[in-house]
Parts: sequence; structure tokens; C-alpha cells
Amino acid sequence: MRDVLYLEEIEQAEALLKPQRVEVLRQLAEPRTCSEVAERLGQTPQRVYYHVKRLVEAGLVDLVSERKVRGIHEGIYQAGARSYWLSPRLVGRIGLRKARDELSLGYLLDLMEEVQSDIAALDRSAPELPSIGLSGEIRVRPEQRQEFLNDLQTMLQGLFTRYGGAEGDAFKLAVACYPNTTTTEPPADHPEPATPPDPPDEPGTPDRP
Repeated sequence: MRDVLYLEEIEQAEALLKPQRVEVLRQLAEPRTCSEVAERLGQTPQRVYYHVKRLVEAGLVDLVSERKVRGIHEGIYQAGARSYWLSPRLVGRIGLRKARDELSLGYLLDLMEEVQSDIAALDRSAPELPSIGLSGEIRVRPEQRQEFLNDLQTMLQGLFTRYGGAEGDAFKLAVACYPNTTTTEPPADHPEPATPPDPPDEPGTPDRP
């Protein structure tokens, strides 16, 4: 099973994007027969086989083995990948995008399409595919965005210069900044409340040691 299957044909997308087939595909994360999937989904084996057959024809599911049950050969199927990516080229560019401003969403979308296409083209049959991934969160005021971009470009140019020789494995580097909608705004700074003084001893109470 591959990590990612990149769908670039309309026929593949059409075969996949049906709710019942998506559920069948989920069940085929592990090798199973149509009868086993049907039992899990509460459907007939014939109905499940119809969906599995279409998924196999589209190259989204693989027949991994067969077994003989009561004189009948039964196929064992498995999903072809853990993730399925739809290529933006399935629809294509509709209309003209604004000028490629590095601070715009359009530029980021172009960059993500390029990264997605490059990753999909990697040879996943290789025993190892070295890659590097980093992620973090920053906070930049609107008036600082251009300054931040300039600092980032300067830092990256230094890396390109330092590691831009002719030796070693070639890597492609892309950096993306986009709004993080999963975090809340940090609380406003408030001074720490003063520690209240100890209450006075009650009359007639001896001092504590």
C-alpha cells in the first residue's frame, strides 16, 4: 500500500467521489473480501462487489490475493493507498489569477499545487525517501508582514548559498505561512495582582514560632 495516490484523471475522481465507495475504501484499509466488507457495512456482497469492481478498474483498489471457499474463488482486496489526493489539474485554472504577489493567497495556492505535484511524482517504491518537515507558529502584525518576508528571504538566501553546491542529495525547499484558525488569541497582558498582606493576629493569640 502506498502512502499517497495522486488522482489526475476524471475517471478516477468519478469512481472515488461517491459516499458508499468512500466507505468501502475505508474498510479496505486492511485486506478483506467483499463479504467481509458487506457484513461490516450492512450491505449485500453483490452491492459491495459492484463498488469494489469500479474502484479496481480505476486503479484505486488492488486485488492482493484469492482464496477458495466452498468451491468458489473469493478475492481479497485492499486500498491502493492510505491517502488520495485530487490534482488541481482535474478542474484546471478557471479565469486569470491576480499578479503573483508573495503576500497573497493566490501565490500560496500556486506553491501548494507545485509541492503537491512534486510529492506525488516521487518514486514510492524506493526503500527510503529522505525528506525534512518542520512546522511552527509565529505572530506577525499586519504592518510587519513585508519586513518579515524580507527577513525570511534573507535567511533562506543564506541557506541556498551555503548548501547550494553540486554535491549531496538534491532537495526542494518551500516555505508557506497561512492563518492558523485552530488557536485562540493570546490573553492580554495584565499585571500580576499584588499579594495581600497576612491578616493580623487575633487579640489574645500568641505569636507563632
